[in-house]
Amino acid sequence: MADGDGLGEAATAAASSPAPAPGLSPPLGWRERLRAGLAGTGASLWFVAGLGLLYALRVPLRLCENLAAVTVFLNSLTPKFYVALTGTSSLISGLIFIFEWWYFHKHGTSFIEQVSVSHLRPLMGGTEGSISEPGSPSSSRESETGRQNLSECKVWRNPLNLFRGAEYRRYTWVTGKEPLTYYDMNLSAQDHQTFFTCDTDFLRPSDTVMQKAWRERNPPARIKAAYQALELNNDCATAYVLLAEEEATTIVDAERLFKQALKAGETIYRRSQQCQHQSPQHEAQLRRDTNVLVYIKRRLAMCARKLGRIREAVKIMRDLMKEFPPLTMLNIHENLLESLLELQAYADVQAVLAKYDDISLPKSAAICYTAALLKTRTVSDKFSPETASRRGLSTAEINAVEAIHRAVEFNPHVPKYLLEMKSLILPPEHILKRGDSEAIAYAFFHLQHWKRIEGALNLLQCTWEGTFRMIPYPLEKGHLFYPYPSCTETADRELLPPFHHVSVYPKKELPFFIHFTAGLCSSTAMIALLTHQFPEIMGVFAKAKHWRTDYDLPM
Repeated sequence: MADGDGLGEAATAAASSPAPAPGLSPPLGWRERLRAGLAGTGASLWFVAGLGLLYALRVPLRLCENLAAVTVFLNSLTPKFYVALTGTSSLISGLIFIFEWWYFHKHGTSFIEQVSVSHLRPLMGGTEGSISEPGSPSSSRESETGRQNLSECKVWRNPLNLFRGAEYRRYTWVTGKEPLTYYDMNLSAQDHQTFFTCDTDFLRPSDTVMQKAWRERNPPARIKAAYQALELNNDCATAYVLLAEEEATTIVDAERLFKQALKAGETIYRRSQQCQHQSPQHEAQLRRDTNVLVYIKRRLAMCARKLGRIREAVKIMRDLMKEFPPLTMLNIHENLLESLLELQAYADVQAVLAKYDDISLPKSAAICYTAALLKTRTVSDKFSPETASRRGLSTAEINAVEAIHRAVEFNPHVPKYLLEMKSLILPPEHILKRGDSEAIAYAFFHLQHWKRIEGALNLLQCTWEGTFRMIPYPLEKGHLFYPYPSCTETADRELLPPFHHVSVYPKKELPFFIHFTAGLCSSTAMIALLTHQFPEIMGVFAKAKHWRTDYDLPM
């Protein structure tokens, strides 16, 4: 069965809507037929009118005399002129080629094509013909594709995001590189304002200070505001959260501050529970305090995981999922999956997958690749490409290969990181599902689990590229999921640091103008070299060409 987000609803909608008869279209009226005929003959009419005007003005413009003067001028040119001309042309076309190549690798598109589409096409009237009628099938298909891309290109909070002070900042101290982009940190600031603020913050001075702190861009200013909030209220949980995230330089310090935040957060949460039915404002305050408490417990579980207390981390995550089941959008199950894999509790991992690897739930690289890892584990230690090609694949091996193909179709960027064909960087705080950012976040934490299982990476290396033979090309439709979205490259370039080479799928072909400028640069450089080496021969050839052209003689 095809597997994907909302695939059942899409199939039901497709089955309920009648398919249009192929090759049939509503009849056109006489106005539409006349407009189409005029549009088709307009270009030829303008061309004929231009030729007629030129012929009529040939005497006043003295075209014959001017043409003869141009011919005399061209015949008097020396080979040095042609060397300079072709050399200059080669230099200019080479510079254009280098710029086009750089622009394509940085932005994924041709600069000349982009300028042509955005500036020249409106001047030539190209946009009018491309605008579809509101009720036409093409406009409905475009709107459906737009809705799909909008949902596919949603940016998600990374469930396993690192600590800014204890991990990201230490990386900056060692390498001098910033692992987080401004766009990524701005999304985190928006998340913090959504999770940790509400309309009743003005009732508590410490919350008012923290509301401003979450909006502050400068890290020292945020830390200073957190200390100001603690001076006003020593039980301000969000102030401890900010200090644990950004000021603590080790995981141990972060855990200590989170434990203080947990103590304050539980007190505030119990107080909000007692007052939740008094007014809508109190209900909003309870939701905020619930978010704070869940966030603190989750980060405490991640601290325990990083410090080696994995069973404690698993217990905290399981308790969170039982106590707050509506908060599944936080993807706590992905934290649980990674911790269970570290414990090698594969039966528990399978139980979590049975609950969350469902057709009605959103997919992720962690879900798809963990399912593939479990099926690979049963056959990878005895798998051999030579033996499989001789006797064929067993049922278990077929299931493992199909699971790998399913995972690779969902996110084709992951295998290169698992197979160490691309270098890993620190994962961002936000990821784009099916994009390079999600692949980095998955491989950063799960590569060790694939290495632990003997032969798993060998089976992945032998089979993952076979996925692309199953996916239709071009990618109008997918095989098990929706077609791969076209917006991932742009979003990943915003989320990932500039020193990382973004993985692009499908691999884009070089634009026409890169080939054109490369050919123009090479040909003009060759002509310049020949003219410099053999000036007499090239001069005779150029004058002979002009003479034949003037008298319409065959070459």
